[in-house]
Amino acid sequence: MEAAPLRIGFPVKVMARPDLKSNDTRRWSNGPHLRTSLEYLDAILDHLAKHRISMYRMSSDLAPYATHPDMPQFHGMVAESAAELAAIGRKARDLDIRLSFHPSQFVVLNSPDPDLVAKSVWDLTSQAEMLDAMGLGPEAVLVIHVGGTYGDRAASNARWVETWATLPEPVRRRLVLEHDDIRFSASDTLWIHEHTGVPLIFDHQHFWCLNPDGLDMKETLSRMLATWPAGVRPKVHFSSPRTELRELKRKDPKTRKVTTSLVAPVWTGHADFCHPFEFIGFMRLAEGLTFDVMLEAKAKDLALIRLRPDLLRYAPDVAARFGLHAADTPALAAEEAGVLETADDGGA
Repeated sequence: MEAAPLRIGFPVKVMARPDLKSNDTRRWSNGPHLRTSLEYLDAILDHLAKHRISMYRMSSDLAPYATHPDMPQFHGMVAESAAELAAIGRKARDLDIRLSFHPSQFVVLNSPDPDLVAKSVWDLTSQAEMLDAMGLGPEAVLVIHVGGTYGDRAASNARWVETWATLPEPVRRRLVLEHDDIRFSASDTLWIHEHTGVPLIFDHQHFWCLNPDGLDMKETLSRMLATWPAGVRPKVHFSSPRTELRELKRKDPKTRKVTTSLVAPVWTGHADFCHPFEFIGFMRLAEGLTFDVMLEAKAKDLALIRLRPDLLRYAPDVAARFGLHAADTPALAAEEAGVLETADDGGA
């Protein structure tokens, strides 16, 4: 049986339709609710289906204030939204759209502070409960980073392992771990996997930015993909580094005047779009390996919609892995032009 095409997705904000909100952002005093966020998500699913986008990362703030320790009035909103969550889950399954969460940087499982760890576990539990209430399969995951080094990377890795053993079952069932670009390398997450069994996310740009042990890219990618349970397709993250000069504004403390200077790019920064040749090179390196791709470009869905015709033009072999063929070229090119024009119009 021929394998299903690989998926490409994007996170949270819909750039092609600025009128589509990713979550209820009202302040607590205005009574924001998960139900409102799910109405927004319903419209986003329609946008994804229209543009044949089969993977999407939901906002980590989908349930506003649901775990705020000082606002118990919001703590029941996930349970209160059971019917709406089930309906969204059915729609995502019917449209064959893979959903996930990437909890915020404030979710830290290796902190020496037990209160911060407990709050982090609460956040993860709430998001796992939402995925369960949606009736989503094991491919709907929670992606987190290792956390802080706190002056001792080895001890911080060990604390992550210790916390793993205490996590609630719904969290352990959906949690996956990603290496980062400045603190914890692929070697660190592979060590943690060996001691926990947690599945791992491979991030292309992070691997280039932080690889102190000089690991081979394809071998590391293969090892990380093999950490996923049988029957669950892994996913990887891809982004291109930002190459433009950055404008840095400084205020002189004496004159109070603001000056602007140009500084070189930082390679940990994400570009607006994905460089097609970098993506093609990575996918050819990964020939024979199966995984979905989350694009972490700053232009979000615009970057995805631009990448597909680029693949057809420059690498039909790679495009075919994503279910794209030469006959799709005119439609995808027209779609790209129309979406960019719509984005310029503010979604009108």
